[in-house]
Amino acid sequence: MGGVIMHKSHEETALYKCGRYHNRAALVIDQVYAALEERGYDPVAQLVGYLMSGDPTYITSHQEARTLIRSIERDELLSELVRGYLRGRRSHNRTG
Repeated sequence: MGGVIMHKSHEETALYKCGRYHNRAALVIDQVYAALEERGYDPVAQLVGYLMSGDPTYITSHQEARTLIRSIERDELLSELVRGYLRGRRSHNRTG
């Protein structure tokens, strides 16, 4: 995976440095989600299966989705998903 885990001792917080491709990761996630949905799969379940196992067969080859998802490291995809979730939570908390 593309990230680097950095830490000094057991008592300090480990820092995980993510790569720079989060905008492309978001685009790939959206495209893969749409392809999975078009084929009638549960996109969330299929993406989780891929992210947990690394097995690309969880992703359809429809619309080149399998090739697309493999073009981004799994840690980058996870980083983008967490970023998006947190953005949504912060927006939701501000509005209501």
